[in-house]
Amino acid sequence: MYNVQLQSGHRERDKECTVDFTGRAYCQIICTFVALKTDMVESTRQKKVSRLLQKEIADIFLRKGKEFAPGKLVSITKVRISPDLSFARVYLSIFPSTDNNHVLKSVQDHSSKIRFDLGQKIRSQLRIVPEIAFFIDDSLDYIDNIDKLLKT
Repeated sequence: MYNVQLQSGHRERDKECTVDFTGRAYCQIICTFVALKTDMVESTRQKKVSRLLQKEIADIFLRKGKEFAPGKLVSITKVRISPDLSFARVYLSIFPSTDNNHVLKSVQDHSSKIRFDLGQKIRSQLRIVPEIAFFIDDSLDYIDNIDKLLKT
């Protein structure tokens, strides 16, 4: 019987799991799977706030995107928000996909300004503006790669 403290990426959301197995490594794998599975379930409120954030951040990028990524088209593919609505993970798709890391760095440098603009837009709907972390969504590149492999 092992008690394992799970780190789920959020300070407030660490979980504890008790599993009756003989191997400690196996126990950690099972507990990590349980933590990931519970992280994927979103409440209705989380889904509504995620859609609101996606719409408003996309509007910010539409209006001020030239400051963050000149010559690039940046779209918000999805937004994941923590259950306490204090932390949001924003996934970006960048076209053309050359030099994605430079664009991501520029967006991360301007994240406080983006959060401020977001707060101005959603202040009547949310009490706390969530912290924002930006990530590259490479699912389109992955699909293109699979498509190229299937054509050959």
